[in-house]
Amino acid sequence: MKFQLQRSRCAAHLVHLVQLASLMLLSACAVGPDYVRPSAETPAAFKELAGWKMAQPADLALPAKWWEIYQDPLLNTLEEAANLSNQSLIQAEAQYRQARALVQASRAAYFPTVAANVSQTRAGGLASSNRSTTGAPSSTNLLAIDATWEPDLWGRVRRSVEASEANAQASAALLQATRLSIEALLAQNYFQLRSLDADRQLYDKTVADYRKSLELTQNQYAAGIVPKGTVVLAQTQLKTTQAQAIDFDVLRAQMEHAIALLVGKPPAHFAIAPGSSDTRVPLPPQAIPSALLERRPDVANAERLVAAANAQIGVAQAAYFPSLTLAASGGYQASALANWISLPNRLWSVGPALAQTLFDGGARQAQSDQAIAAYDAGVANYRHTVLTAFQEVEDNLAALRILEQEAQEQDEAVRLSRRSVELMLNQYKAGTVTYLDVITVEASALSNERTAVDLRNRRLSASVLLIKALGGGWNAAQLREAGVPGKRD
Repeated sequence: MKFQLQRSRCAAHLVHLVQLASLMLLSACAVGPDYVRPSAETPAAFKELAGWKMAQPADLALPAKWWEIYQDPLLNTLEEAANLSNQSLIQAEAQYRQARALVQASRAAYFPTVAANVSQTRAGGLASSNRSTTGAPSSTNLLAIDATWEPDLWGRVRRSVEASEANAQASAALLQATRLSIEALLAQNYFQLRSLDADRQLYDKTVADYRKSLELTQNQYAAGIVPKGTVVLAQTQLKTTQAQAIDFDVLRAQMEHAIALLVGKPPAHFAIAPGSSDTRVPLPPQAIPSALLERRPDVANAERLVAAANAQIGVAQAAYFPSLTLAASGGYQASALANWISLPNRLWSVGPALAQTLFDGGARQAQSDQAIAAYDAGVANYRHTVLTAFQEVEDNLAALRILEQEAQEQDEAVRLSRRSVELMLNQYKAGTVTYLDVITVEASALSNERTAVDLRNRRLSASVLLIKALGGGWNAAQLREAGVPGKRD
């Protein structure tokens, strides 16, 4: 009868506890401001895009593997390798997984904490106040299960989860920004390497031409047509050009090593055979400024950090309100192991606890002020990132447009310089000009050829940077599940 009475009292306490918790949850609210995406000034159109003759609409969309628009099989292979083995990318992916795990850790606060405790203690002491008689040792055996739960009355947990989810999404955007930077840098380095190959081929051809000129000069010297000084001048020109050609090998080796690092390989185990490339510079994709905010991963990263900072304001403000903790405990305690787990040895407790900080020396106010300041800093960073994005697009649109015009003029200069060399060599063979005149036009022709190679590389680099500035083939819609644990992107 006594046991039934105790059990009914325990049940009544539990019912009251559940009713209290339900009432609290129904009346719960999340303090702090709800998130609204900060405004950012967005132009209606890109200024530097005016005047471009665009391709067909089907050709304008950037694919996820944007580097394939250059139609270079080796570049495709290198990009795939970088996406698998680049160590900076692996590090960023691990940091993203860490951020996702923190989301689960934040959500765990929604649920009660249950702990089990099994212990056995043996103690002895003095049995009388004159400290002359020692009491007999006694044993205590305890088996208990404790449960505690703090209802989220003021939304502290909800705001914490919001912050951790936004941070996870920011980490996902940062991972994509890292990926895009690596892909773009790899493409730029590859085009630079091919530009060095083109320079080396140009110098090799020039050296071959200078050898022929030297043979011609030596034959004219043997025939008494030109003085010894002309032969020395031709030899000097040849050796200087040979030395300049060898110097390209240093730059090429360094560029090859840089590519090895990007694809995650030691330079000793990596090599790219010299070769030529006829990669065409693609037309700039049709871009809408408003879409840039959804396509740039760095912009998405900055915006998600603002959302996380906004949620932290709610977390800080929730500290002003009292916290309710519901606790329950039950188990068995006895001095002997025999019949330890039995009804007479049962113990239990259940009840709520309400706590409120009355004075903290301004600590909560400081935390709230800090959270608001962090939010304001995040908004400023977001708007600055947006402005930087527009600047980078405009910069590279202008670079592509202006460099294309320059390349057209330079191609004509190359054609004329080649014709000039041909005419000057014929005049030299006829004896109407000196070899110094030949050297002058040949040096000018070589300079024009090198400028044309450099312009082509700069145009390719600008096109890569434009694609990067436009966000590659990525879209912020991919972040919707980025903060949800258990789902892979």
